[in-house]
Amino acid sequence: MLGLLGLVGFGQLRAQQGPVGIGSRAPEFILTTFDGSQVSTADLKGQVVVVNFWASWCKPCEQEARELELAYQTYKDQGVAFLGVDYVDIEREALAYLDRFGISYPNGPDLGTRISQAFRTQGVPETYVIGPDGRIAAVQIGPYPSFEAIAAHIELARGK
Repeated sequence: MLGLLGLVGFGQLRAQQGPVGIGSRAPEFILTTFDGSQVSTADLKGQVVVVNFWASWCKPCEQEARELELAYQTYKDQGVAFLGVDYVDIEREALAYLDRFGISYPNGPDLGTRISQAFRTQGVPETYVIGPDGRIAAVQIGPYPSFEAIAAHIELARGK
């Protein structure tokens, strides 16, 4: 019983710490995409990784969807990986969202909310830009206002 109480208390403490911050080592995870393939952040070491938490029911997510895809198209051949993590959603609606906004970078559901819990997200959208060293270089809580803002975070992570 004491062990269970300790585990619950630890979970509550982590939840109160807020999202993982700049300079922190990014949590590693494996994303199973909607098409069934798996992407491991461990395999992306040495690259900039943009991790975007979103949901089809999230209206603010729509504000940045096309800009994120534009950033992906701009940077995908320059050592920058994008991962979309769909938070608490219905797969059919998530796939319709991806189709509506023409999103082509890897996306998958956050099964059991394990990934969002590791990042201690507070809601959606949230985006974490991880540098080649595996540390978080930039965090965007809420939607990115523009492609330029996304590019600025990527360039910061690249050390430029």
